[in-house]
Amino acid sequence: MSVGSIEELFIDELKDLYSAEHQITKTLPKLVKAATTPELKKAFENHLKETEGQIERLDRVFEILGKSPRGKTCAGMKGVLEEGAEMLKETEEGSIRDAALISAAQRVEHYEMAGYGSVREYAKLLGQNEIAKLLEKTLEEEKAADSKLGQVARQVNPAALQPA
Repeated sequence: MSVGSIEELFIDELKDLYSAEHQITKTLPKLVKAATTPELKKAFENHLKETEGQIERLDRVFEILGKSPRGKTCAGMKGVLEEGAEMLKETEEGSIRDAALISAAQRVEHYEMAGYGSVREYAKLLGQNEIAKLLEKTLEEEKAADSKLGQVARQVNPAALQPA
């Protein structure tokens, strides 16, 4: 599909994020299981619940637009998640793996923040104020999740320095 207008780009990017969020909901339970630090497990569990709410928000966005959210696979998120899966396989269980999981999860958060920031601006440009507010809420959640992961990293990473 050739994207020839800001409206088409807006819809295309929203579909990309919709796909990304669904991919994340399939991955987060694996991260919960793999994490050993209770705070990290809790952060992943909380973000899974948030992600489900974010999907509901995107469903609302597509309802407002009268469009279908389906039809696109987010290749970028697929790659970021595959990279995280490699980290999971390549690290030993414990604080080293938890540090790697945090790194991988923060990559996911930054990818999402970039996407949501862009579509929020497109929504504003197109006069879609209700949609812009919905997207802003998700963007703030992604920023908060990234911040929480940073806090957990300050606990986990020093423990990863210790010999196994």
